[in-house]
Amino acid sequence: MEPVVILSRQEQEYLLRVIEAGVRAAGLHGFFLWTQGQLQALLPHQVLVAMQFAPGGNLQRLECVHGTVLDAAALALLTDARDGLAPRLARHCLQGGRLPALGDFGGAAQPGLEPFRAELGRAGFDNLLVHGTGQTAGGASVFALFGLPQRPSARHAYFLELLVPHLHLALMRLPSPGAGAAAPARPLSTREAEIMGWLREGKSNDEMGQILGISALTVKNHLQRIYRLLGVSNRAHALARCIELRLLEGWAAG
Repeated sequence: MEPVVILSRQEQEYLLRVIEAGVRAAGLHGFFLWTQGQLQALLPHQVLVAMQFAPGGNLQRLECVHGTVLDAAALALLTDARDGLAPRLARHCLQGGRLPALGDFGGAAQPGLEPFRAELGRAGFDNLLVHGTGQTAGGASVFALFGLPQRPSARHAYFLELLVPHLHLALMRLPSPGAGAAAPARPLSTREAEIMGWLREGKSNDEMGQILGISALTVKNHLQRIYRLLGVSNRAHALARCIELRLLEGWAAG
C-alpha cells in the first residue's frame, strides 16, 4: 500500500501558485520563468529536462531549463538527442512502467536506475526525479529533475505527479523549435556572453565586476546594451530571452 501524502498548508499554497502561474506561462520565455520561479519553491532542483515523445517513441522535443551554469560537456551528456542521458532515462522509465522514478545515488537508488549512476555522476549530479504522462495515443511527455538539494522521496514524487498535467500542457503550448522570438540584430559579444553567463549563475554586478576585472558600473552599462539588443527591460527577462534563443549554450564558467 502506497503511503498517503498530506500536504501542509504552505505546500498547498505553493502548489496553487505553481498551477496558476503555469496556466499563464507562454513561450520558452514564460516556461523558463515559471519553472525557475514558482516551481522551484515547491520542487527545488538544478536542471529540468522536459521531453516530448511521438507515439512510436521518437524524441520530438527536448527543452533543458536551468538557472545555473551547466558546462558544455554536461549539457551534451544530458541532452544529446540520440544518446543523451535524459532521453535514455525517459525511455527506460516509460518502457518499464517505472514512473515515477527516484534516483538517490548518495543513498539507495530505486531498483532499475543503478545502470545510470556513473553517467549521472559525470554530469555532476547524485540524484534525480523522473515523472511523466506515460504512454498515450498522442505519445508521451516526460520530465526529469536533476540535482535536488534534498534526497528525492515519495513526497517529491507526489508533488511532481500533481504537476505533470500542467507541465505537459505548458510543453505542448511551446512554439516549434526555431519558431517564435526573432534573433537579435547581432550576436552577443564575448564580454556580453560572459556577463549573461555569470548572471545565469546568480552573480551581482559587483561580483561580476570582480570576476571580469571591470567596474560594477561597466557591468551595468553592458547590461543596458544587452537589454536594448534583446528588446527587454530587466535582468530576468534578458536571461529568459537568452535561454529562449539558446545564446548561452556554448558558454561555460572559466
